[in-house]
Amino acid sequence: MGSENNSNKNNLPAVSASGKDSKVVIDLEAEKKEISKRYRHLLRACKSDLDKKDKKIIRLAFDTALEAHKEMRRKSGEPYIYHPIAVAQIVAEEIGLRSAIPVVCALLHDTVEDTYLTLDDIRDLFGPVAEQIIDGLTKIAGVFDHSSSLQAENFRKMLLTLSVDVRVILIKLADRLHNMRTLGSMARDKQLKIASETAYLYAPLAHRLGLYNVKTELDDLALKYTEPDIYITIAEKLRDTKKERDKFISEFIHPIKDELNKQGFKFEIKGRPKSIHSIWEKMKKQGVTFEEIYDLFAIRIIIDSPQSQEKADCWKVYSIVTDSYRPNPDRLRDWISTPKSNGYEALHTTVMSDQGKWVEVQIRSQRMNETAEKGFAAHWKYKESSQESALDEWLTRIREMLENPDSNALDFVDDFKLNLFADEIFVFTPKGDLKTLPVKSTALDFAYEIHTDIGSRCIGAKVNHKLAPISHTLNSGDQVEILTSDKQRPKEDWLSFVITAKAKGRIKSALKDEKRILGEQGKEIFDRKIKHLKIPVAEINMNDILLYYKLPNVLELYYRIAMDAIDLKQLREAVNYKDQRVRSQRTAEPTLEELVKQARGSTDMLVIGENLNKIDYKLSPCCNPIPGDDVFGFITINDGIKIHRVNCPNAMQLMSNFAYRIVKAKWTGQEQLSVLAGIKITGMDDVGVVNNITKVISSELKVNMRSISIESNEGLFEGTIMLFVHDTEHLTKLMKKLSALSGILNVTRIT
Repeated sequence: MGSENNSNKNNLPAVSASGKDSKVVIDLEAEKKEISKRYRHLLRACKSDLDKKDKKIIRLAFDTALEAHKEMRRKSGEPYIYHPIAVAQIVAEEIGLRSAIPVVCALLHDTVEDTYLTLDDIRDLFGPVAEQIIDGLTKIAGVFDHSSSLQAENFRKMLLTLSVDVRVILIKLADRLHNMRTLGSMARDKQLKIASETAYLYAPLAHRLGLYNVKTELDDLALKYTEPDIYITIAEKLRDTKKERDKFISEFIHPIKDELNKQGFKFEIKGRPKSIHSIWEKMKKQGVTFEEIYDLFAIRIIIDSPQSQEKADCWKVYSIVTDSYRPNPDRLRDWISTPKSNGYEALHTTVMSDQGKWVEVQIRSQRMNETAEKGFAAHWKYKESSQESALDEWLTRIREMLENPDSNALDFVDDFKLNLFADEIFVFTPKGDLKTLPVKSTALDFAYEIHTDIGSRCIGAKVNHKLAPISHTLNSGDQVEILTSDKQRPKEDWLSFVITAKAKGRIKSALKDEKRILGEQGKEIFDRKIKHLKIPVAEINMNDILLYYKLPNVLELYYRIAMDAIDLKQLREAVNYKDQRVRSQRTAEPTLEELVKQARGSTDMLVIGENLNKIDYKLSPCCNPIPGDDVFGFITINDGIKIHRVNCPNAMQLMSNFAYRIVKAKWTGQEQLSVLAGIKITGMDDVGVVNNITKVISSELKVNMRSISIESNEGLFEGTIMLFVHDTEHLTKLMKKLSALSGILNVTRIT
């Protein structure tokens, strides 16, 4: 974590902007007062939950952290101790862990990694539980730049600790949230790396733990650094429309408030705008502008109701809302009768206002609201609720996924992530037991959810009493009976349609076991062939044989021999491959590490358009970058450097898992560069519209087109045009000209 914490490892104060080598004059007395003020603020956040003993141990943790970090400063120049205090504040105030141990561990979370303190010191001073949590936080520390899978391996270690004590990940999320709030002082490439990793792993994890406020802020802050222009534009539009929005909300809730008061409810009504990130996602998904999004905000009604009455009271409130406004029957979500697997409970409905706008209304009790905001942290407060079983069930799933330590770490993270953010369906067993699965789960996913053996022997299913194949996609409310056979075994193609991490992990594990058994048979065949060829065992170097057949390991070699997929007639040549390899080493291809070193060079900046002697670059087809786009380079083994846009669909994963292969890049701004870009146009299907479009492109702006495709349907047309432009400015100018044409409704860039 220390390397993510914007820390100044040299422990030097920041340099003043006024002089090249002059140092900032630090008012140590003012800093001391500020540290004391922040500590008092932390105590106030958890005061009601602390006794004298708790306060004493928190004070000891604060003093220990203050002493350990006393020479350290953050990149911003602030004392480093501000960070652990802020993390502890988030843990207590925003996540709701106000007891002593989580606050102590938050204050000390960087000490073992970054200072002279050891885990033994932590155990001696604060006990074995604090030691275990700090150990978990230390194991998952740091941004690794050595190998592609280390970041993923790190994430797996974090989950190992999470399955022992969920507080590890809650403190880690608080740490990440504060780092994101203070990311402005970091270099641009570090901002992109940390923001991408946050959006890729940590925001979904916060969502899965029910920490909606933390998840929303992490997503917004990630967008702020990955897509700054978009973030600023939406934030400004939200600010500009606030007055109008507040007036609308006030008028909308007036009749609801009156009726709730008449019926004697104790309640609170909040109107809140959707997050910037969710607005942007909706704009992209629906292909609309900010102004065209109808549900920019949601109304939340929170009632003060005893737990025994809250379900009935929420439905009464729903009745009041729908008496005042007409509901959309397709948009009712009842997460009170069947809470989400992360513990979320509420009624959601969308109603039509008197002004003709759809409005989302959320109805919750105070207990439900606290659970929604604090997630599983509220689990300790409401022990009698369904939180405990939901949390335990999820942690059990994590443990099951972690049971196979041989699995590839990147595969593990991808599989795990699949189930973090997925919407859920509710499926019933033949006896009526309810199972929660991600949307698009199949009958085989359901079989593995019941038990590994049932999944492995599954040959089909009865879905709502009708026969269905194992690949059948389930819907919410389906009743499923699994059909099995002792002759059935997991197959490779099963991986193409299962979507739960549990099913994928179990299938991969079974396939690996089967491969081992076949590998033993292959080894016997190999040994017999060696004996038949009379090759002395001393002359055999398995690495040379693997290199000859281009295989990753001995198991794969033996497996392919057993499957008759390798020509053993060439075995003598394979044994002697070392001599050939030595001769060809002079012309060998550079390793990935050498490629990275060459590409980075001394400047750590790839300038696109210059004559690069050492390494080639290619513009990646997944996002079609053009000069002017914010881009980065990704170093590959066979294709040189691939140039991606920062907002490329694949950027988040590349920056999260392969940070050491990312190289900063910029364009030379050379006018003579011509690159392919695509635009999508929709408009009214009038006579001459295509002629007008091509006239602007070819005649007015002298742009060369590679292809144009236009389809019309019931008075509207949609067209795709691929053309060659110099840079983003050139493309933007063209799009503006096309947008101004009569009958054109929308012009967007194809990404």
